[in-house]
Amino acid sequence: MKVYGIVGWKNSGKTTLVERLVIEITGRGFSVSTVKHAHHTFDVDHEGKDSFRHRSAGANEVLLASRNRWALMHEIRNNVEPPLNEFLEKLAPVDLVLIEGYKRDSHAKVEAHRAETKQGLLSSEDETITAVASNYAVEGLSVPQFDLDDVAGIASYILKEVGLE
Repeated sequence: MKVYGIVGWKNSGKTTLVERLVIEITGRGFSVSTVKHAHHTFDVDHEGKDSFRHRSAGANEVLLASRNRWALMHEIRNNVEPPLNEFLEKLAPVDLVLIEGYKRDSHAKVEAHRAETKQGLLSSEDETITAVASNYAVEGLSVPQFDLDDVAGIASYILKEVGLE
């Protein structure tokens, strides 16, 4: 599987860009999965649901299945968060995995950047960022720049970088 990341500061447009890239790339006939890193506690089920009750009772893993989808919840509890490659190994094979977040990992990435965030560029200090997608012209970049809305161009760039186009 090929992997490529989308990184950026909070509210930089990462999720919207990933969503639009999935639509664009699957529209070109490629299979795509995504991995989203959350920096906070999250839950995919809710208190009172059977699966929640199983986890609360101490189950290490709970697999929730229906005819439409299934989800495997694994409790880390007091252990260290596993590295990205362990999560990638759990995915079914696809042409491309788009990773949102994991900005400190070593895979290649596009940085989403918006002027409104008033944050500096991650790419100025990160050699794994190979391009910047921004809503304004950034001066002095040493990597290619795309308009944040140029989803087709960004998709073509990523597919070329991973050898799929």
